[in-house]
Amino acid sequence: MQTIGIGELQKNMGILTHLTEALTIVDKRKNKEIAIVYPMQGQQKKSVVDELAGKFNKYAKNVDVNKPFDQIKEEAMMEAMKEKYDFLD
Repeated sequence: MQTIGIGELQKNMGILTHLTEALTIVDKRKNKEIAIVYPMQGQQKKSVVDELAGKFNKYAKNVDVNKPFDQIKEEAMMEAMKEKYDFLD
């Protein structure tokens, strides 16, 4: 179990997001144990795309990474042109 002071925790809140073992928060002035923080069990890492998409995640399309970039770019341009000029396939 690791021990950390309140000031250190306030300076770096990222400690809590990357927690792998129990952490004791201590008030060093009064020499009192304030809290014990445990890591979340069964926490799964989200992909960066999912985190950045946020509430728009359900609108994101799955992209085939095996396609060449030129083909993906052309499909995106055609989709944008269809939306802009109301073309129907």
